[in-house]
Amino acid sequence: MTTPAAFEEIIDASGAAPRIEAMLPSGVRARQLLVRTLLLGMLLVLADHRPAHLTRVHRALTALSEDDQRRLGVITDWKNGPHQLTYRQAEYTFALVAGTLAKGEPDGLPSPALQAICDDLLEASVPEEFKDASTSLAVDWTDLESFSRPPPHGTSDCADPEASWGHRKNNLLRSEDELFYGWYFSAGIMMPEENGPPVPEIARRATLSSCRHDPVRAFAPVLTAMPGQGIPLGDILDDSGYAHRDASAWAIPLRAAGARLVQDLHPHDRGPKGTHDGAIISNGCLYCPQTPRILLDLGPLARTATRDQAAAHDTQTAELARYKLGRLTADDEDGYHRVQCPAATGKIRCPLRPASMRLDRDRPEILQPPEHPQPCCTQQTITVPPDVNAKTRQKHDYPSLAWRRSYARRTGAETGKPHCCHSRGWSASSLVPSRSVFMRASWLRSQARRLCCPRGTWRRARSRSTSAGPARTTSSLAWGWR
Repeated sequence: MTTPAAFEEIIDASGAAPRIEAMLPSGVRARQLLVRTLLLGMLLVLADHRPAHLTRVHRALTALSEDDQRRLGVITDWKNGPHQLTYRQAEYTFALVAGTLAKGEPDGLPSPALQAICDDLLEASVPEEFKDASTSLAVDWTDLESFSRPPPHGTSDCADPEASWGHRKNNLLRSEDELFYGWYFSAGIMMPEENGPPVPEIARRATLSSCRHDPVRAFAPVLTAMPGQGIPLGDILDDSGYAHRDASAWAIPLRAAGARLVQDLHPHDRGPKGTHDGAIISNGCLYCPQTPRILLDLGPLARTATRDQAAAHDTQTAELARYKLGRLTADDEDGYHRVQCPAATGKIRCPLRPASMRLDRDRPEILQPPEHPQPCCTQQTITVPPDVNAKTRQKHDYPSLAWRRSYARRTGAETGKPHCCHSRGWSASSLVPSRSVFMRASWLRSQARRLCCPRGTWRRARSRSTSAGPARTTSSLAWGWR
């Protein structure tokens, strides 16, 4: 079990406690419970796998040794003698913090100050030796069901008015989504670099949003702010739920921040999607107009594929790569770049490029060139504007072997999340701060535990606990009065 001293070190490194204290109103009488002690109590509760109830925070603090209670201010000397912290005092400080960090007009999203404090708490849990170990992140969102009963139809009158109806996978045999009333919790988990050494699956960034907001659009600003905080972005591993969004909502901002996307394409985005200067737009790339259709229609390898099927699939994707127009330049300031015909780069043989016909015959050959060649066939190079393949362009050709191996790292988006027992009544709060900044306590506890255990030991221990638990668990939690 993680010691209180380790939790105190993380809280102090984040600088969150003094920043919150400076935001709280000051009264005539000093508060006995400091924000630092409140955060420590929340971590102690979660470290003991107890429900996230404020009453249990009070019990955890008052159960410490007398020396620790005096050091933390749980016991102080009053005029009539020693005084131990009461639940009303804990409730008062908690309400002050939640109210101060909340927005003036709640909208289901954290305020900038609240998000910054949450980011600092998570970042402080990353040991110095791992802060620069990798720039790759696996991103995902999960559902967080509200403690509150949903409001009656046609109204918003309930105990958690900022929550909203959302969709989640029901993990049943049928394919329909399941409605739930609550929130979306998004997180970015640190993954190893391609062909790099293993790294701890640590959460670097997270955010909470009501289901009335798109979780992708809510999380994108959190990630794009990282370079300005001294944390460069590398590979961003995301599924089709992210890749299918408008380019301006996800792909364009992430690329502008320096990220390299490694993403699974939505079925609606796969295959040929028009042309540019005669070149076929498909799966985020530009291909020769005479590319065989069977290659353009290739999809990702099935999970149940055999070794022979995988080898055949890899052969086809390698053949498809020969027809891809070769990129000559990086994006300029306006997002434009230049590409060249694959025959001009020596990848295929084509009569329209006489020099390519002298290449070895092991290369694919265009037997029937187009009667009316387009600019991609007649010009030495063509310019590609930023709006072409803006949503689907990524680091590796989709769905090649290189893409599949790189995307396989995304399993950390699931394994890196703390699987907390969450059910109605496990927590009770209707304020975004209590569901956002304080839920980082769950991540801090989980990451401290993960860093203290060998990788294999931690995975085996958690797999046993989740297999015996309910069919559906969530990675986040909320705090409230109980």
